[in-house]
Amino acid sequence: MQTTGWEDEFREYVTTRGPALLRAAHQLTGHPLDAEDLLQNALAKTYQAWDRIEDRGALDGYVRRAMVNINISQWRRRKLEEYPSDELPEVVTHEAVSCGDVHELLEQALEELPERMRAAIVLRYYEDMTEPEIARTLGISVGTVKSTVSRAMAKLRGALGLPSQPPQP
Repeated sequence: MQTTGWEDEFREYVTTRGPALLRAAHQLTGHPLDAEDLLQNALAKTYQAWDRIEDRGALDGYVRRAMVNINISQWRRRKLEEYPSDELPEVVTHEAVSCGDVHELLEQALEELPERMRAAIVLRYYEDMTEPEIARTLGISVGTVKSTVSRAMAKLRGALGLPSQPPQP
């Protein structure tokens, strides 16, 4: 099968950047199979727009933005699957962990966050976006971004057995 030059360029891009993009997708979805689907959908959109993307240095940003937009669309369509309960779940306490285990615990704690919180944390701390950028991306107000990130950080601290407030400088 004969291909055009840009198809080879796209294939090379996916081969080179695929693993990093898959990690970002996993951070957004919290589940490996959902991450693969999300990345595949984003790459399909990127493939369709490939000839219109002039700045090849911005490809990662284009794909990440597509993943965020697709993920937002998917979780907006989902029905509420969590219901309030009269009984609180059993509190799990973590023993001291080694530095190598902290990353794994953080990944697990991120997976347990609701999707909007997880998306806000990933965009803020993994993608280094500003609060206004996150607000535009998620379609929410800057105030909602601030409160969502704050509540998410509190949940992450609790899951990791850290103090509820970070130490003041």
